[in-house]
Amino acid sequence: MGVRRQGRITAFQALYAWEESHPDLDELLRFSWLDTMPGEDVRSFATLMIRGTVENVESVDESIRRHLKNWSFERLNRVDLAILRTAAYALLYQRDIPPSVTIDEAVEIAKRFGSPESYRFVNGVLDGLCRADLS
Repeated sequence: MGVRRQGRITAFQALYAWEESHPDLDELLRFSWLDTMPGEDVRSFATLMIRGTVENVESVDESIRRHLKNWSFERLNRVDLAILRTAAYALLYQRDIPPSVTIDEAVEIAKRFGSPESYRFVNGVLDGLCRADLS
């Protein structure tokens, strides 16, 4: 598994934990909540995503809200929300990463960690965000 995929998974896990218990950002970025400490490259990429998402969570969440069809933000399960937040942050703020890569990575993470329908849902929301907010 590549460094960036591992970093995205680590960021998703951190944002899931952040949503669950709202630990301090510095605590999240120490990665002490992981069983095994990831390598420096993974930590660096994950840190960028975690810090960026948390610092911009209002605009990230607003973008997600605008692209939920027949679904309220409050009904999102926490796994899907964490995946959507990391990917929406990347789409909105990490313009050096092609949107198709960000969406594909989010779909793969949703297949691995989400419900059986999560990947379709995540793909639809991110596709809408990409078409409307990045055009």
